[in-house]
Amino acid sequence: MISHGSSIKLFAGNSCPALAKAIAAKLKTDLSACRVTKFSDGEVCVNIDETVRGCDVFVIQSTSYPVNDHLMELLIMIDAFRRASAGRITAVIPYFGYARQDRKAQARDPITAKLVADLITSAGADRVLTMDLHAPQLQGFFDIPVDHLFGIPVLAKAMLKDSFLKDRHEDLVVVSPDVGSVARARQMAQRLNVSLAIVDKRRPKANELEVMNIVGDVNGKRCLIVDDIIDTAGTIAQGAKALVELGGATAVYGCCTHPVLSGPAIERLEKSVMEKIFVLNTIERPADRQLDKITEISVASIFASAIESIYADLPLSRLYE
Repeated sequence: MISHGSSIKLFAGNSCPALAKAIAAKLKTDLSACRVTKFSDGEVCVNIDETVRGCDVFVIQSTSYPVNDHLMELLIMIDAFRRASAGRITAVIPYFGYARQDRKAQARDPITAKLVADLITSAGADRVLTMDLHAPQLQGFFDIPVDHLFGIPVLAKAMLKDSFLKDRHEDLVVVSPDVGSVARARQMAQRLNVSLAIVDKRRPKANELEVMNIVGDVNGKRCLIVDDIIDTAGTIAQGAKALVELGGATAVYGCCTHPVLSGPAIERLEKSVMEKIFVLNTIERPADRQLDKITEISVASIFASAIESIYADLPLSRLYE
């Protein structure tokens, strides 16, 4: 709990105002006064309507769609706080955009995740608080401390209370949709105390996915596909189909930390064999990205606890004890 009159200030951009309000409510405080608008030519305009001199400032902003607008809002807000003599500035980024551009996949590719990390640092952030970076080594892209929260414990806790899983573990298998997500899926399998399977896939060419094999026994089992991001939903939808048609699964569920849900994602999920998809609210979904199959779980509590720990200079490891 953050007491009124303390030197902490919570500010929100336009990307996730509902989550920001929920975090403030968990901390029993209010969001500080700030207006983030645009000039007629599209340039971002930021007005901070209260003093931040010497304060511990937390800027809550996911760099989700429209990614560039929300990123510029974050950078300009950080710069405004730095120039207004804030004591410490923490960029709270529930979803860190550009995280998938973390390496040179082919000649002359940029490493945009590093560029964005440098921009946030140059703008004046002293610390970053985020959740489930696409690759954990992205923490090393920053020259400032990064506090990295995990979405799996939040998802697992919520699903253990859901009817599909409550008291029904014996026929469940956690599935990684590809080799890159095995570590994340293994964490979920350990928390639920169930076995693990992997969808082995290959791409004949860009934007085409061909599932080759199911590694592990899913025949007659219910499957839970675990990933960090659902973007266009092609990977998870085809993986779910393969589990039923090739593996003999009786039911398929899905979960992810970041519901990007771009392009044909909603249509693909609606038509998929998955019965339910659990997502965290690191990204605020507009009305056209809602679906009855999707169950949203709030991360307000864990972010509020993390902010409280950073403010009090306490270790974040206590959040998972």
